Amino acid sequence: MREGWSRIHPLCFALVLLTAIEMVGSVPGQPAVAGARSRSLKVGSLTRSYLLHMPSSLPDSRPAALVLVFHGGGGSPSGVDRLTRWSALADREGFLVAYPEGVGFHWNDGRTTVASGAGPQADDVGFVAAMLDDIARERPLDPRRVYATGVSNGAIFAHYVGARLSARIAAIAAVAGGMADPFHVTFRPERPVSVLIIHGTKDPQIPYGGGDIQGGVLGRILPTEEALRLWAERNGATRPPSVEELPPSNDERCGGRRLFVNGRSATEVVLVRLEGGGHTWPGGPVRYLPERQFGRLCRDFDATAVIWDFFKDHPKP
Repeated sequence: MREGWSRIHPLCFALVLLTAIEMVGSVPGQPAVAGARSRSLKVGSLTRSYLLHMPSSLPDSRPAALVLVFHGGGGSPSGVDRLTRWSALADREGFLVAYPEGVGFHWNDGRTTVASGAGPQADDVGFVAAMLDDIARERPLDPRRVYATGVSNGAIFAHYVGARLSARIAAIAAVAGGMADPFHVTFRPERPVSVLIIHGTKDPQIPYGGGDIQGGVLGRILPTEEALRLWAERNGATRPPSVEELPPSNDERCGGRRLFVNGRSATEVVLVRLEGGGHTWPGGPVRYLPERQFGRLCRDFDATAVIWDFFKDHPKP
């Protein structure tokens, strides 16, 4: 992660939304990256679907890394592809990307309110497990290099599925979304998982300091630094986080802090705290939503590139 941070570069942020007005990835005029195929499978009584991007340059016989990308509430697989540009990076770096679709375009992420997820009929953790099996039947996967990331509702779900499927997922990255309350009460991952959290301190949709989301209508969230502590504790960390200051270099960069702590099995938990940052995906392609509703658009780095650097550094032991 430290190497990845040293080579970040400024790009625009694209805002993402939560709840009824959240349309993460609805970037107007941006075509989806070619090559993502739609696939479906039955999970319980529901037919679930996802997009799978498989770069043509991947060797057929070599086990491949896989990144799962979860859209935000109200978003879509193709939309979050356009927003984050994971497929373009996969073409350059040589790995698979899967974009699952939530029931009603939402994820059951550990919050208890009906409005925060897809309803009790959607077994989203079971869907992810079945999807991993489905992909592995077509293309050999490297079991040490299966990763998950998401934004907003998708970030909250990344925490949830990372803990529930800790035996299969090596690392997660959560952008503009933390750990659900009361999920922390049953938070007991079976295996250590490396974690990268990117969150702005002035996020008006999912508060950095925790508490009610949208006045409690959409449940509650833990303080972001408490999520850091819980993951570090479960990973067996024995020291407090180290702190690295990230000073702003101009008016468009927020700066802030990077907190990181090492755990057992070569795991690391990292929090990138963007001072004054809003509800954003750093490095998104366009700026098109009002700052007064979604907060400041920091332009410190490209989140997709930084997350991939973190994932590459943290396979399963």
